[in-house]
Amino acid sequence: MKTLYTAVATATGGRNGHVKSDNGVLDLQVRMPKELGGTSNDFTNPEQLFAAGYSACFDSALNLVIKQSKVQTGETSVTAKVSIGQLENGGFGLAVELAINISEVTIEEAQQLAEKAHQICPYSNATRNNVEVKITATNN
Repeated sequence: MKTLYTAVATATGGRNGHVKSDNGVLDLQVRMPKELGGTSNDFTNPEQLFAAGYSACFDSALNLVIKQSKVQTGETSVTAKVSIGQLENGGFGLAVELAINISEVTIEEAQQLAEKAHQICPYSNATRNNVEVKITATNN
């Protein structure tokens, strides 16, 4: 891989700590959500950060595919749901559901564009064959 950009962030305190990017733009307290034994859902957590990154990255990949395909569409949006769960071996894993909305195209066209974006999105390539990713396209 030819590196084009490298992001740097440091975490202290794990899931009940703090994350900060090297440029200081990202500077957040993170806490374990109630569902995992935490005391509050008023803070962000690693799964939310992953969902935010994946949805933004996928939407960019989607818009690149739309531009290259020379298809006329309306606005796009990507909602990522990231779940954490326990694996059979006792470890933990993630599952992702991506809800892709592309207005002004048919459902079939939306699904085809979403599948093409899934092939080029860096998050999709990083998770392929390791994280279950379900893609659902709509055209609302």
